[in-house]
Amino acid sequence: MLSREFLLERGYCCGHGCLMCPYEPKHTKGNTYRMDRKNILIVSALDTEVQGQLDDWKPHNLLITGVGKVNATHELTYRLLVDKSINYDSRINLVINYGTAGSQVDRYTIGDLVDCTRFIQRDMDVSGLGFKIGQTPFEEDIPIILQSESEFNPIGEKAFCGTGDSFVQSSTIGDIVDMEAYALAKVCYKFKVPFISFKYITDDADGSASNDWEKNVSKGIDKFKENVLCKL
Repeated sequence: MLSREFLLERGYCCGHGCLMCPYEPKHTKGNTYRMDRKNILIVSALDTEVQGQLDDWKPHNLLITGVGKVNATHELTYRLLVDKSINYDSRINLVINYGTAGSQVDRYTIGDLVDCTRFIQRDMDVSGLGFKIGQTPFEEDIPIILQSESEFNPIGEKAFCGTGDSFVQSSTIGDIVDMEAYALAKVCYKFKVPFISFKYITDDADGSASNDWEKNVSKGIDKFKENVLCKL
């Protein structure tokens, strides 16, 4: 197997499907554009989730959005609009969301770090007009469930994330439930930027979720760095 270092030193993609291909998009013969750290944006909702441990990614490559879909949409959209106006070599070509979430399925427990590759807006309900749960009315060009377009995924669970502007303490849609990921995924879909989300499970999305989240919100960043960032 050819090493990433060798492939970078060669300076172009051979197009033969090398496992460690460092170019973006991958496996495109003659391509010389590589994905460096400067081309990656990490997005989190709260400073308390990252605990100051991503300060070396500031200011260009770390974005704190605030809680909820509106904040997430506004901040990432603004960031990528600004990004389009700067030098091409510094443009973001991968958005990684790190955050906390609840889970209602048995295979995920508090303390797990899970990748999410499918996203739905769990609180979009216009079923009274004949639309499906999660479907935005009169928006035919965007699927109800958004799929991650990122080739980078060192975990590989491929969980289904339900995003909504409510803190879940009872049954709802999704293996994983949060308040930002779908919005971030949709912005990236619109901008054609690869996106993936990694969530640290803080609670069981049940009656004790609020206490569990407050107790565990700061504990996941070490796992994220060890299991995700170290694999870039």
